Amino acid sequence: MTVLPAFRRFPASAAVLARVFAVAVVLGCAGAGAVVPVAADPSYEDWAELRMCESSDRYGTNTGNGYYGAYQFDLATWRSVGGEGRPDRAAPAEQDYRALYLYRMRGWQPWECAGEGFLELREDSDARSGVVPSYEDSTYIGDPEAPQPEPRPPHEPDTGPETMPPWPGVVYAYGDCATALRDFQLRMNAYDFDHEFTGSGCYYEKTREAVLAVQRANGINDSGRLGPKTWRAAWEGEPPN
Repeated sequence: MTVLPAFRRFPASAAVLARVFAVAVVLGCAGAGAVVPVAADPSYEDWAELRMCESSDRYGTNTGNGYYGAYQFDLATWRSVGGEGRPDRAAPAEQDYRALYLYRMRGWQPWECAGEGFLELREDSDARSGVVPSYEDSTYIGDPEAPQPEPRPPHEPDTGPETMPPWPGVVYAYGDCATALRDFQLRMNAYDFDHEFTGSGCYYEKTREAVLAVQRANGINDSGRLGPKTWRAAWEGEPPN
């Protein structure tokens, strides 16, 4: 699994805190009594608050410490969402698009200003969804008159076969790859793991964690080897968590 680079993380400066206060005053007054429609992505107001806090809403800013543009991308994060060149030299619409792209990959997590003690922006169903936006999806971020994307139905992971497939006759261990492992992996999506299995068919760390959880929940020797007892328990035994 590719791990995206870290975004900015440093203690809040007085300047950042001052910008948060200014955002709260200005947008709080402007938005009094307004009703924000339910939409698939954060509202125009949320993005405006974020830009004001991060960069005083300046798309061309270069702070001189490795962070650029309205959303204060570092170069590694900018490139992780397909950005080219330097963020502060990109058009505002391009920066808006890459910010939405990052939000859909990682939610508000990369932005210090979005978090606790600052703007405390809420995530919606598109946060961390992994859905790559279109440029049309991001148009509203810089244009309050543009419509926001329509909400998408909640993502439902593939849980594979509902009934137990025949035992494949092979005991699987770490590092094995086999078509039959896909059924076990997808079955794990029916349980409350903090990882969604894609059904790669290869037994690595996340599959091992699931195998051990099934074994421990069902009184099976927690060897980490996926044998017939663990296979059956995945469908007919006690849930692993």
